[in-house]
Amino acid sequence: MSVTMQMTTDQLNAFIDAGIPAFRAAGYHVNQVADEAVQVRWRYDAGAIRPGGSISGPTMMALADTAMYALILARLGPVGLAVTQNLNIHFLNKPRDADLVASARFLRLGRSSAVIDVLIHAEGQDAPVAQATGTYAIPARTG
Repeated sequence: MSVTMQMTTDQLNAFIDAGIPAFRAAGYHVNQVADEAVQVRWRYDAGAIRPGGSISGPTMMALADTAMYALILARLGPVGLAVTQNLNIHFLNKPRDADLVASARFLRLGRSSAVIDVLIHAEGQDAPVAQATGTYAIPARTG
């Protein structure tokens, strides 16, 4: 079943850039809006490598959270006050030194909250490097 997305890739990037300009500066960018999912890319930056040679966990957590926020916006429109209630992440494999791509999809979308699944891959690496599940609070909509 196809769902109607309310925002395009360009509209999402413009809204996020205006509200949270640090995300673009940190290398996060919405790549694609599909029928039921979004894809967000983090541009590889050697400054995000932690001791031991892996991309830092906070970098991957921010990517997962950005993908969840982008999915909410894409589906509902510019709901600026949608906020993270919970985020659980599992680091599965060491990512290669490459861009990371997060694919987010709804597990459940209700009137006041959404549960979202995110799978993160390193470009050119088949096995996922992380999986996150999060809950977003959705403010009451009028009209």
